[in-house]
Amino acid sequence: MKHPAVRPVDELLLQPAPRAGVLLPLPLSGAYDYKLPKGTNVLRGLLVTAPLGPREQLGVVWGDAEGTVGDNRLKEAVPLAGLPALPEKLCDFVDWVAQYTLSPPGMILGMALRSGRAFEPEVTRIAYARGAEIPQRMTPARQRVLDVAADGLARKVPDLAQESGASPAVVRGLIEAGALVATELPEFAHFDPPDPDFMTVTLNGKQQEAADVLRRDIAEARFAVSLLDGVTGSGKTEVYFEAVSEALRHSRQVLIMLPEIALTVQFLERFAQRFGCRPAEWHSDLSQKERTRTYRALMSGEARVVVGARSSLFLPFKELGLVIVDEEHEQTYKQEEGIIYHARDMAVVRARIEGCPVVLASATPSLESYVNATSGRYAHLRLSNRHGAAVMPQTKLINLREAKAEPGSWLSQPLREALAATLSSGEQAMLFLNRRGYAPLTLCQSCGHKMMCRDCSSWLVEHRYRKRLVCHQCGYETATPPKCPKCSAEASFVACGPGVERVAEEFAALFPQARLAIASSDTMHGPQETQAAIRAMAKRETDVLIGTQIVAKGHHFPQLTLVGVIDADLGGSDGDLRARERTFQLLHQVAGRAGRAEKPGLVLIQTRNPKDSVMLALASGDRDKFYEQERVFRERAHAPPFGRLAALILAGLDGTLVQETGRVLAKAAPPAKGVKVWGPTPAFYHLLRGQTRERLLVQAERNVDVQAYLRAWLASVKLSNKVRVAVDIDPVSFF
Repeated sequence: MKHPAVRPVDELLLQPAPRAGVLLPLPLSGAYDYKLPKGTNVLRGLLVTAPLGPREQLGVVWGDAEGTVGDNRLKEAVPLAGLPALPEKLCDFVDWVAQYTLSPPGMILGMALRSGRAFEPEVTRIAYARGAEIPQRMTPARQRVLDVAADGLARKVPDLAQESGASPAVVRGLIEAGALVATELPEFAHFDPPDPDFMTVTLNGKQQEAADVLRRDIAEARFAVSLLDGVTGSGKTEVYFEAVSEALRHSRQVLIMLPEIALTVQFLERFAQRFGCRPAEWHSDLSQKERTRTYRALMSGEARVVVGARSSLFLPFKELGLVIVDEEHEQTYKQEEGIIYHARDMAVVRARIEGCPVVLASATPSLESYVNATSGRYAHLRLSNRHGAAVMPQTKLINLREAKAEPGSWLSQPLREALAATLSSGEQAMLFLNRRGYAPLTLCQSCGHKMMCRDCSSWLVEHRYRKRLVCHQCGYETATPPKCPKCSAEASFVACGPGVERVAEEFAALFPQARLAIASSDTMHGPQETQAAIRAMAKRETDVLIGTQIVAKGHHFPQLTLVGVIDADLGGSDGDLRARERTFQLLHQVAGRAGRAEKPGLVLIQTRNPKDSVMLALASGDRDKFYEQERVFRERAHAPPFGRLAALILAGLDGTLVQETGRVLAKAAPPAKGVKVWGPTPAFYHLLRGQTRERLLVQAERNVDVQAYLRAWLASVKLSNKVRVAVDIDPVSFF
């Protein structure tokens, strides 16, 4: 009988422990060297626990070790059970974002590891289903429980009790009697797979042409950027849903990005109508348990479509095949604090790294995307008409210098008459003002004192319904004082300017029988309240919706035929190079809510500057003429997309030190061809949350490596640790 050869020494024991660079999700400049257990395959993306000081830290194998320290001095990082790993392309994306934004790669990795529990072993749940035994003693309560369990589905004890109206004790009695038997269920319910053929949609000619381009890009599994540029109500969503269907048929995952959680309410229902189930979700309003469920399902490939906010870019897709950025022009895609990045631009990068198509959709594209499309860098898919019988609304300007209202009134006579006609015909209206609260400024009539935030250089906004003065920058709030803190005059405060609450007050006095609702982030707390308001409007339980930019986009109300813009001049000339573009985009989107079904729509825009090019473009509907004017302006100014910008934002509690640091930085700016440095100058909010803020702006030609310039500049200066310096590549706001 032959016996297998016996090795005197296990070969594994002779092998040296493998080494690896492990990146930790902390603000560190790079990976740390660790040794791994013998026999471990050094795989980029492998998740490990690594000792760091006195604690264990989740980390990711990032590559080969770089140091030459002996094994006896290296600490050991241990792979997680089951050897889970982040996709290598996600690791590449993290590196790219870190390089581009000048951020520590560990901080970017932290955005990709938002759900630490996702890597822990799954815990099964005990549930109960109908068993074969029939209890000897039956009661009405027991019968109700068994009737609920008759469908064969396994449920937990509280669920059985709630659905049957019986007590948990009744359910447990049936378990003891053998009428209900235990079964193990996975920790999380599985995501239903979207069915690409659940509902067939008939597209018009232009929609079909655009969908064909997107289908071809997906079938070829190649990186391509398409600007889906369609007027409001043209059916852009249906077009990119065709792209989603094609990706699902090719067994690929899809990421759909939306700029705001509020937009997901109607969108999720619309998705379910098209694909037979809701997609996975990813946004800040989810519980930690829901985030863990989504994260695991994407990593395993179970979740095929996720709808998310900007942070969804860093999710661990197993086989990403399509990225969609809806309302791509929205400023909310820019993360302004912590890691400063633009999610739209990074979505294009993620798609390039993944080798898949990306679709940018908007009725009012950003000028950057518009220039890329019209110059041939992006595919330009245009939808010029509304879908079906709907037509674009008629837009009229109301010159407030001529149609003057009485003091304290914000609704001009032409707008009042249009509201009366709309309400009398049983149709709905929307009034738009991009100011929350009752009034933006509270002023003492005796001495002129303005109520300011104690921690910010901003006015306190009156919220009369809550009887509070609120800072919209830091959240500080206080009651309106009974007398002026400066001159001690009593009952001397007066509200200056309108907010949506003040407009609602005036409307209610004019039309007391009308049912109105206020829509702003102060009145709608979370998706559930937003959904309730949207459904009330859709069911015609609301006659007039008065709101801020939360009502400007994404909503479809068939009976909404009148839109009134209370003050179109807000934000049109605040020194920001994108101010005019943003004003046009916002008002165009608001106007697009009117007349989206068979009934024609009317948009009335109140302005004191009817000859301004933004107002003329809105009234004429000639969007492209306005864009070409802005294009010429930007090109002459060497501003994006014809030049590059980067900002340094300094902040600290010691205002004098912040200002001195700004001057030191300005003097140390290296001279370079094609680069100008502006500032330092106080930020728009020079005091924010108790910190003084200064800004420097770098303007460079398109071919300049701005990141390399900033690295060399910042490395040449020793800065106080009492002053925080944030780098903003491609700034979109200048607050």
